[in-house]
Amino acid sequence: MRLKQAKTPRYSKAFGGLFGVVWLLFLSLSASKADDVFQTKAYSLKLVTVATGLANPWSIAFLPNGDALVTERAGRLRLIEKTENPENPYQLTSDAIAGLPAVAAHGQGGLLDIALHPNFAENRWLYLSFVDETDAGFTTRLMRAKYQDNALQNVEMLFEALPRSRAGQHFGGRLHFDKQGDLYLSIGDRGERNRAQDGLDHAGSIIRLHDDGQIPTDNPFVGDSRVLDAIYSTGHRNPQGMAIHPDTGEIWINEHGPRGGDEINRIEAGANYGWPLATFGVNYIGTKITDNPELPGMVSPLLQWTPSIAPSGMIFYTGDAFPEWQGQLLNGALAHRLISRVAVVEADDGYELTEIERLLSEFNQRIRDIRQSPDGALWLLTDERRGGVYQIQRVD
Repeated sequence: MRLKQAKTPRYSKAFGGLFGVVWLLFLSLSASKADDVFQTKAYSLKLVTVATGLANPWSIAFLPNGDALVTERAGRLRLIEKTENPENPYQLTSDAIAGLPAVAAHGQGGLLDIALHPNFAENRWLYLSFVDETDAGFTTRLMRAKYQDNALQNVEMLFEALPRSRAGQHFGGRLHFDKQGDLYLSIGDRGERNRAQDGLDHAGSIIRLHDDGQIPTDNPFVGDSRVLDAIYSTGHRNPQGMAIHPDTGEIWINEHGPRGGDEINRIEAGANYGWPLATFGVNYIGTKITDNPELPGMVSPLLQWTPSIAPSGMIFYTGDAFPEWQGQLLNGALAHRLISRVAVVEADDGYELTEIERLLSEFNQRIRDIRQSPDGALWLLTDERRGGVYQIQRVD
């Protein structure tokens, strides 16, 4: 999985219920516990439980005082407080943060990502992506609010992806600020693949906005009547991870393919990433989507996974706890229930990416997000009905 890219049967109810019980028992017996030791090529790891019992936690943001905010896809924002107790350094508060607007927890949608303004310590702005419903259907929206006194205040709606749809999948929703303070938002194709090649449709694109929701005048399609001004890049299926390169400041994403063809891409202004005209994947029933894994004029992935792992949150690791991982990409995975560690090497004609190893597969949990906290610690979130937040630590 190495690529280069230039820089530019019907069952009765009784049987079904019995099968479900047996399957859950199998999972419980086969899954490792959080306090087990997990071996990797360079390190022995353990998972330290921070919080459990969260309803499909989706993302986390770290506050300046050491607390953390976690989004639950069901439509709640939760606070994890830093304590003075070394035996129990974090505590999940019982009440949800007040002030959140109505969230449509529909299909794959709900409350999604959270990002803090680069100057959050001074202005207290935080940003949330979520799924919203009207009579016209569902869509991904972006809001910001002041986080004060454990509540959201001065709520502002900054963006909504149009047109809406009744589909319940591929909402995208990842957020990331760049070094200039502009905000990027991923929008999936909503399961309606051809929308990703329609410039007058936000679906299947990366959106770029100023921190107040205004569209930057240097967005690549401003003034082009064929493409909406907020669009920064097109041809995406369902981007679920987003990270910033620590040296170059470039925005990178990972995204779900169909059956095969999950991708890592470096986002370039005005670029088309091919979906569904070019893909390494096939339909879920095994039929072809296209004969073209790559096409001229469309950006090929830096790395593609076949079979699919269903990549989720991603980071460039820059901490000191795992020096052999510095500068590498860590990608969560939903379907394969692991973290993919990918080496990133700058080459003469672009970047060369190689998957080095797969971590924590024995834990057997859907990894929704992976983050590095300001103190360099690694955190992960599990996408389960009773999901958890964990720290990844070395066992020396």
